[in-house]
Amino acid sequence: MAAETNGQKESFIAVKKNGDGDITAFQTSKGRVLDYEQALAEVKAGNIQGVNAFKGRDGETYIRGDADGDPSNNLDNLPTFE
Repeated sequence: MAAETNGQKESFIAVKKNGDGDITAFQTSKGRVLDYEQALAEVKAGNIQGVNAFKGRDGETYIRGDADGDPSNNLDNLPTFE
């Protein structure tokens, strides 16, 4: 499934969190639901706008929102879904 249609990349619009408040899955603007590993692969491939992958101090790679000064679109502030 192509992540880009009409030049528009997908974005994350909602997240699913575990009991610790960690993000475990993402819903995209096209309605796809991706677990964290699938989402990370899409981010690394450049298919999702507004986010990037970074390596944490623990050596693991994580997804974070692009630093744009707008806290409302931070991943932790996105609505949740079930």
